[in-house]
Amino acid sequence: MLNKIWLSFFIIAFVSALATWIGGDGLVFERLVQAVFSMAKVSVEIALGLIGALCFWLGVMKIAERGGMVDVLAKGLSPLFTRLMPGVPKGHPAFGSITMNLSANLLGLDNAATPMGIKAMHDLQSLNKTPDTATNAQILFLVLNTSSVTLFPIAVFVYRAQQGAASPTDVFIPILLATFASTFVGLLVTCAIQRIKLFNTVVLLYLGGLVAIVMALILYFMNLTTELMQTHSAIFSNFLIFAFIIVCLCWASIKKIDVYDSFITGAKQGFELSVSLIPYLLAMLCAIGVFRASGALDYVLDWLRTLVITLGGDTQFVDAMPTAFMKPLSGSGARAMMLETMNTHGADSFAGRLASTIQGSTETTFYVLAVYFGAVGIKHTRHAVGCGLAADFAGILTAIGVCYWFFG
Repeated sequence: MLNKIWLSFFIIAFVSALATWIGGDGLVFERLVQAVFSMAKVSVEIALGLIGALCFWLGVMKIAERGGMVDVLAKGLSPLFTRLMPGVPKGHPAFGSITMNLSANLLGLDNAATPMGIKAMHDLQSLNKTPDTATNAQILFLVLNTSSVTLFPIAVFVYRAQQGAASPTDVFIPILLATFASTFVGLLVTCAIQRIKLFNTVVLLYLGGLVAIVMALILYFMNLTTELMQTHSAIFSNFLIFAFIIVCLCWASIKKIDVYDSFITGAKQGFELSVSLIPYLLAMLCAIGVFRASGALDYVLDWLRTLVITLGGDTQFVDAMPTAFMKPLSGSGARAMMLETMNTHGADSFAGRLASTIQGSTETTFYVLAVYFGAVGIKHTRHAVGCGLAADFAGILTAIGVCYWFFG
């Protein structure tokens, strides 16, 4: 999938540039070449600028991991999943793997979440009577992963800081609301198709608690002016994030974990990750750079802008839509689109903030599907794609609405 997307950017850019050249613009191919060199430089600058922030946060996450916070969250979520997956026997090892994976996702521990997720899929596959076809439990698990249940989208904050945002965490509450919407809709749609009974005391307590928290946030911010809303959101976000750091440190210290050594171990991974990102950023940013320089991206956005105007809508959100279009298809592509939007319009522009919110609202549906189902040889995905895309759509729509509320 990513191979075809990347190749398409260059081919479409060439065809678009050829049409522009025939139309009388003799400098279009010069702009294409300049875009390649410019994006090559930007990709390295971004990767190097990420080193410090990534090292710090991966160090903190390693402390949380060694301190056992993931295990505690897993135990807390276990009663819910025994009700949502009636086809999995009570006490089956799959529940442990599932809750560990989702708990790691909640804390933003991507490196730990993926292997746990693959293990969970293998555990669920052991119950599968038709090995090439996804079971209900496997589909529900996949949808919860694609809807990106993440409490602390640290990567988005890091990229915003690197791009010069005045308050990199000002999108925290919008992302929280958007990711809640994507997860909630994905869960409801999947449960409706699978006829899972949600009117269960335990399920209602969990879901009711989540809804109550989100509604409390919404009611609180509804009583504020736009300026106060942004100020309070930044204060609340920064307090929660720093409080999370303190909790991780204290928790691990109480558990007799060497927090300094754990931090250094995680920080080393941050340096390696930053350097390893360069080829991927280079590939996608150069492709997107020539796509924009050729005029092809402008054609798409102008068409969408015209459609929105015809329908009587506001067009501020249109410049962030490339991230939304790419998000279900490619994580690296969506990240590059977000960075390109912030680089073009500014990290604190409406488009920059909306692209950041969309990036944090969902995971990459087709990538997760390919990795998790591919790991166990599943060929027939049944309703998994439809449910995953429903969650994506809900997250993107909510991101747009919330950003108009907070930043419009």
